Amino acid sequence: MPKKDQSQYSDSGESPGPTTREIDADLMRRVAANDQEAIAALYDRFVSLVFRMAYQTLPTRPEAEDAVQEVFVRLWRTADRFDAEKAALVTWVMLITRRHIVDRLRRTRSRISTVSMEEGQRETGAVSSRISPLEQEERFGELMKRVDALPELQRTVVIRSYLGGQTLRQISEELGTPLGTIKSALSRALVRLRERVGEEIRG
Repeated sequence: MPKKDQSQYSDSGESPGPTTREIDADLMRRVAANDQEAIAALYDRFVSLVFRMAYQTLPTRPEAEDAVQEVFVRLWRTADRFDAEKAALVTWVMLITRRHIVDRLRRTRSRISTVSMEEGQRETGAVSSRISPLEQEERFGELMKRVDALPELQRTVVIRSYLGGQTLRQISEELGTPLGTIKSALSRALVRLRERVGEEIRG
């Protein structure tokens, strides 16, 4: 009898399950098709992370809560553009969240600037010397590309700790992973990111 191709099976004799990216791609296909269960699953999975990002940046909690709702509407409307081959779902969500927050801040600053001009107030040079929202978004996009290239656990820890504002202990408890493993993953991730930046600088 011909031998079976064992490469298609795990050690337990079962075929391997879908990868994280395959699961994410399927989820977003269902979201794009207006599947209410998929939309609820997307919301439950990322609402805490999106809220933390918004609350850390926007001036008030009500504004952050409004931003969260707007972000998920945007995620639903653009779900068909998600490409799991180009980015992890969490990276894509973070980029859209960041972009929305920057847009919201830009609109707020524009209104404030307009009111100030109408009142005859002069803008200070300090404002114009700051990094523009567009440049901030470009830098954030480059950072997320580097983060997305990290192994899954390292990527998750970096995003949750530096962008989501969680402590390593909180991440450990939520993921059900030993704290020492989380600390080690973060350390290795930072080393890899520094090496990546160094390689890009050297060209």
